[in-house]
Amino acid sequence: MGKSAGLKPLRKLYDGKGKAVYETDNRDLVILSFKDDAIGSPLRTRGIVPQKGRYKNKISSAVFQYLEEHGVPTHFVRTLSDREMLVKRLQIIPIEVVMRNIVAGSLAKRLGLEEGMRLDSPVQELYYKSDALGDPMINDSHVRILGIATPEELARLKEMAVHINGLLLRYFENRDILLVDVKLEFGRHKRRVLLGDEITPDGCRFWHWQTIQKPRKGGAPKALGRLEETYEEIYRRVVGE
Repeated sequence: MGKSAGLKPLRKLYDGKGKAVYETDNRDLVILSFKDDAIGSPLRTRGIVPQKGRYKNKISSAVFQYLEEHGVPTHFVRTLSDREMLVKRLQIIPIEVVMRNIVAGSLAKRLGLEEGMRLDSPVQELYYKSDALGDPMINDSHVRILGIATPEELARLKEMAVHINGLLLRYFENRDILLVDVKLEFGRHKRRVLLGDEITPDGCRFWHWQTIQKPRKGGAPKALGRLEETYEEIYRRVVGE
């Protein structure tokens, strides 16, 4: 890990597929350290995408700053280094809110709709964050049975997701990028619900606005060259470097 602007990284709290989380000497703040790993599905084979961690950190930082400027409460505090971000420590709410703007992937398969069809209004889906269960789709009743969020929190999550999706649509359209769908995660911090995790190609499906090319979401080792180009292109359009 690099130097962290005066904060002392302590023990590793989490080591995931795309990033690690470290506690700091401030109990309210943690450090996200983004990796270059690419995880192929369904085989879960592992590869390396050069500069992926750097691109993810810079893209996510830029998007979080934009959302904060437009009134969305997020966990973002500041960028620490090329691959490290300082964020507020969250008690994660184990619900993924997926906003779908264009038919693609599982939505096309489940409903028999044509991939690439623009939706009149976004489709919102909820998924239970559980690796053991394969992150199943759930509804409001399931949330109540599982006890993973209060009715007020769930309503807040869903409302925030709609608002964030609208902001992101405009943000990426201005950079000639189609936001096909986006996965949003939230957590509690001092009794507030904040947007957490990251906003990167790992959790979004991006298509090029004009050519309607369809870069892979996530990607597998056999497509690492193409995947690296995708991250670099999104980085260039968002960060402008």
